[in-house]
Order: sequence, then C-alpha cells, then structure tokens
Amino acid sequence: MGLATKFRQKLRTFMQRPGSTVSLAPFEALLPRIEELEEELKALSDDELKARALELGDRLTGAGETEDSEPEESPEYVDSLQRAQPVMIHDDDLVEICALGREAGRRALDERAFDTQLLGAMSMLAGTIVEMATGEGKTLAAAIAAFGYATRGARVQIMTVNDYLAHRDAEWMRPVYDLLGMTVGSVGEGSTHEERVAAYACDVTYASVSEAGFDFLRDQLVTSKDDEVMPGLATLILDEADFILIDEARVPLVLAGSVEELVSPAQKAAEIVAKMEKARDFIRVEGGRNVQLTEAGARLVEREWDGIDLYAQDNLDKLTAINLALHARVLVHRDVDYIVRDGQVQLVDSVRGRVAQRRRWPDGLQAAVEAKEGVHSTAEGEILATITVQGFVGLYPTVCGMTGTAVNVGDELREFYRLEVAVIPPNTPSIRNDDEDRVYATAEEKEDAIIAEVAEAHEQGRPVLIGTLDVAESERLARSLREAEIECVVLNAKNDAEEAAIIAEAGALGRVTVSTQMAGRGTDIRLGGRDERDRDEVVETGGLYVIGAGRHDSRRVDDQLRGRAGRQGDPGGSVFFVSPEDSLIVRNGEPFTANVAADGRMTGAEVDYSVSHAQKVSEGVHFEIHRNTWKYGVLVERQRQLLAAKRRELLNTDLAARWVLEADKERYDEIADAIGDEETEEAARSIALAHLDRAWADHLAMLSDVREGVHLRALGRQDPLDEYHRVAIPAFKELTEGIQTSTVETFAEAELTDPDWDTSAAGLPRPTATWTYMVHENPFGSEIERFVSAMARALLGKRS
Repeated sequence: MGLATKFRQKLRTFMQRPGSTVSLAPFEALLPRIEELEEELKALSDDELKARALELGDRLTGAGETEDSEPEESPEYVDSLQRAQPVMIHDDDLVEICALGREAGRRALDERAFDTQLLGAMSMLAGTIVEMATGEGKTLAAAIAAFGYATRGARVQIMTVNDYLAHRDAEWMRPVYDLLGMTVGSVGEGSTHEERVAAYACDVTYASVSEAGFDFLRDQLVTSKDDEVMPGLATLILDEADFILIDEARVPLVLAGSVEELVSPAQKAAEIVAKMEKARDFIRVEGGRNVQLTEAGARLVEREWDGIDLYAQDNLDKLTAINLALHARVLVHRDVDYIVRDGQVQLVDSVRGRVAQRRRWPDGLQAAVEAKEGVHSTAEGEILATITVQGFVGLYPTVCGMTGTAVNVGDELREFYRLEVAVIPPNTPSIRNDDEDRVYATAEEKEDAIIAEVAEAHEQGRPVLIGTLDVAESERLARSLREAEIECVVLNAKNDAEEAAIIAEAGALGRVTVSTQMAGRGTDIRLGGRDERDRDEVVETGGLYVIGAGRHDSRRVDDQLRGRAGRQGDPGGSVFFVSPEDSLIVRNGEPFTANVAADGRMTGAEVDYSVSHAQKVSEGVHFEIHRNTWKYGVLVERQRQLLAAKRRELLNTDLAARWVLEADKERYDEIADAIGDEETEEAARSIALAHLDRAWADHLAMLSDVREGVHLRALGRQDPLDEYHRVAIPAFKELTEGIQTSTVETFAEAELTDPDWDTSAAGLPRPTATWTYMVHENPFGSEIERFVSAMARALLGKRS
C-alpha cells in the first residue's frame, strides 16, 4: 500500500469517527449514598470535619506512615501510551470523598455541589477527561477530585491556561481545602524561587501549564539539588484540557541562554524589502502560502546591499534575512497574527484571539517582524532545554481533566494520551436555540447581515456577543456598529487585561460585546450583568444572543463560543454567519452552486455541506500535523529522558569523580591535595554537567536542522521518519559516549588551583542569563508542516 493511500485512509477515518464516552452508571449508583452521608457531616463542627478528612487520608495511604512522611516521588517519565489507569478507589471511600468535598464547598463557598459536579469529580478520579458545559461548576468539581487524589498521598497539580486563572482558582478554592486539611499554593510568572518551592510542596498546586513546564526545564539544568523547585510529578488535573492537550500539544517550551551578541541583518533586510514592489520584485506562490524573489528583486537586493552576490555561499545569512523579511511583509499581518503594544511585537493565539504570553516565532521570523515594525529586537538565545506541552504532560503517571468541549477530539485524546472522555449531563437541560448557519456570497454582504441582525436584537434590549476570528475583524465590526449608532464594547488581544470585567457584563440588558474567540474562558456570563440586576428583562428578550462572524478551523472553538449562551438552563441563542470568502473556505473548501437572494444569502444543500466539509478537512489536516509532530517528538523525548537520568546521577552521586579517578588517579589525588576532596569532586561534577548540557544544546540544534529538510526524502520514496532516526540515533550514542571522555580530558587540562574554580576557566561558560519562552506556530508552517498540509488537503479536498 502506497504512502498516499495510507495517508488518505487515516485522514478519512479521522473525519468519520465521533469521539466516544465512558459510562457514568457506576458513579450514578453512588449518588444516593453520598446524599445519605450529607446529614451526618452537616452535624460536625469545622474541626471535626477536618479531622474526618484527615482520618480518611490516613486510611487510604496506609497505616504506619508518620506525620512527616513525604508522598513517594513518581518516576520522572511515564510513557503516555503505556500509562496505567489510576488505581480505583473503593466505593465506600469514593462516597466519603465526594460527601466531604460537597460539605466543605457548602460551608466555605455557600455552594452545594450538584450531583453532576460529583459525577465530574468521580470521573476525574477514574482518570478521564470530563466534558462539562459552561457554568456547570468545573472548578469545584476539580477541587473535589484533587482532594480525592491528595487523600491517597499524591501531590496534585491543577494546570490551566494562564497565570490569572491559576491564582484566581487557588484563592477561590483555598477555604474548601482548608476545611479538608489540605494545603494549596499557586505559581505565576512573578513567583520567586522560594515561593515556587513552597507552592510545589503543597498538597495541591495551581499553575499555568507553561509556568510549570518552565520550572521543570529549569530543574533539569540546576548544578545543585537545592536549586530544584519541583519535588517530582504525580497527579495532573487539566483545566481546559482540550486546549492544552490538542491545541497546545505541539508547542515547544524553551529554556534559552545568552550567547555572544551577533549583528543581525534583519534590520537591513527589512529596509530593502520595504522598497520592493509586488509582481516586479516578488511573487506569492504555493497558493499564497509562500513568497519568493523575482530576478528583478534579487538585483535590487544586491544593489542596495553594497553590490553583493546574493546567492554566494558567504552571503547565505543575508539571503535568509531577505526571505524572512519578505515573509514578514507579505504573509504575516498586524492585528491578525500579532499586535504591537508597549513597543513590542506580541503574538496572537489564533485559537483564542488572546495575546500569547512569552511566545515567539521560530527561525528568525520574530526578528524579521520586529524589524518590519521598527521595534526593539528581543533576544532568542541558544536553546538549552526544550520539551513540548505533550511531552511534558506525558511525564505524569496520572492525568485527568475537564473542559467544555472534548467529544470532538475523543479520538485524538485516545491515540496520543490513552485518555477517555466522560460527558457529564448539565444540571439543568439546555434550552438554547442554535440556528443553522447563514451563508452569504461575499464577506461584505455577510458583514451587512451581521449588523442588521445585531440591530434587530439590540432594539429589543437583548444582549449580543459577537465572536470574531481576529483582532482586525473585531475592530472593523465595532466601527460598523458605531456607524449604525449601536454602542458596543470590544474585547480582543489589545485589551485582554480587561477580559473578566468585560465578559462579566456581557449579559447586561442592551449590551453588545464584540470579541475574538477568547470570550468567556474561565468567566461565566450571567443574564442581567454581573449582579443579575436586569435578569428578568433579559430573559424576556430571549437571553444572550451569540453571533459567530465566521466558522473557525475547529468545531470545538465554535462550540465554545455557542456555550457562552444558555448557561445552566438559561434561555439563549446562537447563529454563525459564513462566506465563501472566509479563510476557512478558501483554504479547505470546494466551489459549489447555490441559490443567491438579493441580499447575497446563499441557500441549498450544497451550502451547508461545503461549510461542514471545509471544517472537517481543516481538522483532518491539523490532526495529521499533530500526529506527524508527535512521531518525531517521541524519539527526542526518549533521548531527553535518558540524558536526564544520567544528569541526575551526575548531580547526586560521585560518578564524575569516579570517571576521573579511573582515568588518572595521580592527577585526581594531586588536585585533591591542592584544593580539598569535596572541592575536587565538585569540580569533576561541574565539568561533567557542563559538557552534558553543552552536548544536549548542540544535539537539539542539529536535530532541528535535520528535521526541517528530512521531508524531502519522501520525494525519493524514502520514509522521512526512518531517515530522521538514522541520523538522530547514532548522533545521540556519540553524544553520550563523548561526555565521559570530554570530562576526563577537561579535568586533566584545567588549572584547578582554587577551591572556587569555575568551569568558564576551562572554556565551558554557563549562560550569563537564561529566559523562557514558547515557540509559536509559524503562521505559514514549517517546511515539513507545509508538506504534510498540502498532501492532506490534496487527498481530503475531493469528496468521498
């Protein structure tokens, strides 16, 4: 079977399979018993309730443990494909966990957990991803699940999408944990080393997935055990699990270090490209996803750059800079892919419409865009350590989580993480009215129809939330609304700090809110406003009306927007406006025929099919890119784990000293006599760690270069992954064997005469500064991603 045939079968299978769910019946059977225990617990004092919770923990962790016993540290890495299901808790203990959690929530928050929240907590304790609708109380359900895991002696980390939610949820749930005898902490970007150590030592720690990942990476490069902050990884509960496990899965977390300052040609390239004319000096190719110089453009560059030969080998850096500057000018768009704020280029997350904190584009594109905008260039540095979000999550032996939209990615969760989905029914059935898509022939006619629809709802006083696909569209629609004398509030990446306040009032009488897809993450929209002052009047109008200004690449994101309305049985409605000129349809759709009315509205069976098909093609492409990236990442992650184990051995034992003693005992004894035994052992350790860290950084850079070009092997009927392995495996073997040899050689040659000797004296300087960032997805794709994407679209674009 050929490569194309296999590819087609995998993708079409993906498009046709719904995500399945697990049965809730075993947990539903326990609900009456939980309620029976409720009256007994209500009679206890706060101290008695805490004692009851601590007694349960002692029983579950086993007799004989002392008060100071530490939870057993987990192994650093657990292959997500071999992750065992959590040990099931006995029904009696599960009943008590939920009853205690419900009572603590009632006392601390004046919120008695619904049965559906208990079903969610029990499902998470069974190691599943829970789908719960907006406003159904996921935060309290997660706290009850965290209590259940912690009573079994495991430290629990609850990870969410940003620092704000991590801190908010930790403080919100703190009174609940206090009543249950549990300690809780949170970690944010501004946390000090001491604050991080204290937070991770708590029974339950809240953090963003990026911040926890960065702490993990920093711990991999410490030169003293005392500098570590994370005491092992045990249980992970994910908030917005689909976003973290699917949308963010391929994102590399990076720890970078300072390197020698180099003069970047980015600024000069940007100045030259700014003088170019389209068609004369450059053209767009590959369906508009790439750009290249014409012969006239190349001559222009050579003239402007002091008469150089642009294609000479020694001018490769200048050619690269020109190509990047062209991409920055033509393919990367301000207020769509990024914004400029506070003198910085800030990238926009295409899924959520929010500024992507501490993100930068790879391979020099970030510097090219900064030069284009004339802002200060930020350092990229040398990559010292990196791990993808998926790789980081794979380190945890126990993973579960919650989200409002999981079923649509059930197959991906199963394939990449061996996680199942449990769908929790809403406490109150939804009565939201979801209209069919309204499709218009042009983007202009679509926008006119949106304005008319908003005007009609606004006249009735009905609150409207308009979801847009990017910042530019949100601002354009807001201008059009104001021109129609409709006042509105705009929420996008430019004012994301005001998100909670804006969204909290989005359900107020007569309020019109225009927002990118960031709307509502972590904040409920209450009818009548934050204090529900006009609730009855808003209910009379039909509740919150959600209008989508276009279909997103993923159905989940559309479902999240819909979910802003109809919270907890509230009335509400939703509708999406679409045009064949939308980027989703342009990239993934096919030409179709339809009846077109005078206002441009298109109707007919072909219309709905074409929109749905384009979205499924887009999801299939992203799925295959995820699968492809994951296959390459498996090898790198295994190599990282092997090297991390060796590094821990060097850090915590005298292995490096033994290497040197075995090679040259006379030299070792000579140094020990001069500076002391402990200092000599420490010097050997420092040398070995420096060589290991240097070798790994070089290895990562080499693998990045190899992977970028290995897809070309497919043109010669070779499997790119096999070719990648043929390079990566021998290189790693050479790396590991070379560390001991290099350590011995450096120890023999170094002038070790001072107890305070530093490795920089032996030509092994450690970075003078380190920083962290996440590598943002290249807006026009890496070479290999463009290859996979083009192949997928070609195969899926034709109807079955």
